[in-house]
Amino acid sequence: QVQLVESGGGLVQSGGSLRLSCAASGRPFSTYAMGWYRQAPGKLREVVGTITQNGDTTYYSSSVKGRFTISRDNAKNTGYLQMNSLKPEDTAVYYCAAAPDTNRLRVGVADSWGQGTQVTVSS
Repeated sequence: QVQLVESGGGLVQSGGSLRLSCAASGRPFSTYAMGWYRQAPGKLREVVGTITQNGDTTYYSSSVKGRFTISRDNAKNTGYLQMNSLKPEDTAVYYCAAAPDTNRLRVGVADSWGQGTQVTVSS
């Protein structure tokens, strides 16, 4: 199983940017598809987007499409979530996850989850 650790969260003003990282260890990161999720207070966890093992295909939820970009560097065993034009409604705990395929990730099924990193966007 792969272990995941997110980093890069913090407080940012509306319109600002943040880049989250997801560092993987254990089993080869390149064998896993990766997903990013978020959970705001009082709300269910939602998928932000996914990326295939070799990074050639990405998927984004409608709420972040055009503002967020998912990427990965398999040589560094790290995935990324670049967040631009942040809005207060993007405030949430963000999680990365890994699974054998993106179909599972799109419905929230994963082999491994990170511990989460807080993103707060002030208005």
